[in-house]
Amino acid sequence: MADKAVPHFHNDLGVAVIQVGSREFMCIGARPPFDHPHVFLDMGTEDEIICQYCSTLYRHRPGLKAGTADPAACVWDDRTTAAA
Repeated sequence: MADKAVPHFHNDLGVAVIQVGSREFMCIGARPPFDHPHVFLDMGTEDEIICQYCSTLYRHRPGLKAGTADPAACVWDDRTTAAA
């Protein structure tokens, strides 16, 4: 994911909340080919945001590095998708 300017996250695990280290990112819903339109989400000064497509709740956690998530499996990297 280091080559992406904007981190991408998915919720294949179906967790209630994804903690993220970025306030601006893309939600893709599920991993391809079951993804929804990739939507840009910007929390601004808020600490959480809900994706309007899949209703995933994202919460900013300052202790996480930008582009990372908890659970870590929710970070999408298209290079791993191609290999799967």
